Amino acid sequence: MTLRTTPARWMIAAAALALVGSSALVYAQIEGPERGVPPIASTGDFEVGGVEVNVTGKDAEDARRNGWMEAQRLAWSRLWARTHGGQKSTLPDARLNEMVSAIVVEEEQIGPRRYVARLGVVFDRSRAGQLLGVGGKVTRSAPLMIIPVTINAGAPMVFEQQTDWQRAWARYRTAESTIDYIRPYGGGGDSLVLTAGQINRRGRIWWRILLDQFGAADILIPVVKVERQWPGGPVRALFTARYGPDNRYIDQFALRTTGPDGVPKMMDEGVRRINAIYQSALSRGMLAPDQSLIVEEPIDESELTEVETPEDQPSSGGSQLPDNYVPSISPTLNGGEPAAAPSIQSFNVQYATPDAGAVTATESAVRSTGGVQGATTSSLALGGTSVMRVTFLGDREALRAALAARGFTVTDAGGALRISR
Repeated sequence: MTLRTTPARWMIAAAALALVGSSALVYAQIEGPERGVPPIASTGDFEVGGVEVNVTGKDAEDARRNGWMEAQRLAWSRLWARTHGGQKSTLPDARLNEMVSAIVVEEEQIGPRRYVARLGVVFDRSRAGQLLGVGGKVTRSAPLMIIPVTINAGAPMVFEQQTDWQRAWARYRTAESTIDYIRPYGGGGDSLVLTAGQINRRGRIWWRILLDQFGAADILIPVVKVERQWPGGPVRALFTARYGPDNRYIDQFALRTTGPDGVPKMMDEGVRRINAIYQSALSRGMLAPDQSLIVEEPIDESELTEVETPEDQPSSGGSQLPDNYVPSISPTLNGGEPAAAPSIQSFNVQYATPDAGAVTATESAVRSTGGVQGATTSSLALGGTSVMRVTFLGDREALRAALAARGFTVTDAGGALRISR
């Protein structure tokens, strides 16, 4: 028996296969295994990186312990010099142990009795700040979202696949910068909307949608163009700092390394210098949020009505008010002056993220809280504590009350709020 299929059935089958294929393609674009590098959670602690040590010990463990202690001493000396005009300072090891909250291993080589490494030392802000005379609050910019663009072999990319430039921005600790960075990590649909093509679009409507989604006021575009002399040979990188929906140029510089092994360190140095460029631009007033990205609700003049006040009434020899007169009442402060209207502010909110579902559920619950204008995870740590950037119409206490009314338990976590169910 021969099975015959009509042309109409062939068309239906082809359409179904095309639909399945396109769905699989979109799923692959979003859920690629090599896509996205979650940024580290930045705190207000002081970090000194690039501390090189070369020490010995009775065995490998003792040599490593000696190396970490030496790194603490060198890091404290650098931190003190940074805040006191180059002066030197030393502290007992016991005191340093109390202030150091983490050791970051950048590179290390461990021998039977020798330890050679490049380390980063993180000092607790509350304890170290008392000795340094540094306050806990830092004036920062408006929330600015970064799109790190890598141009390799002439092909620009952002989150299509993991790059050394994206990794460098993900591990950069932004707490000490005056720039309030919003760092997308490339997960979910980020790779579909934050592309190298997006930075060349001038239309404001789509930019407004993107910035509102991430709780940002404007955009920063750090670009690196990588040039390799030959496979395994020297690598040269041209770094360019751009900003805004019009992709405006600020400054650029070039770095070079002798081989592929030095690329991560070169990218870290590129991030540090790009951040310095953005901080300088902020101090010169160049990074003020673009007014064309701010959506203001127009006033409908048809809804405005004239209200007749007592002064407009004809005098009748007395001070009688009309029967339908209702005085206008404005909130006042204790001194009798009118209270200022609440402004839109951004706050960091910490929350537990045991899995990806907790991220989506918590973001959705926070966005539905009264007064919240936008909420997006700026630092993701699956299995730990993530940080959400919340844009809210009101102050910190008003946000705390709104989240508590939404069913969250709200506690203080340093300079941020921490929520839990």
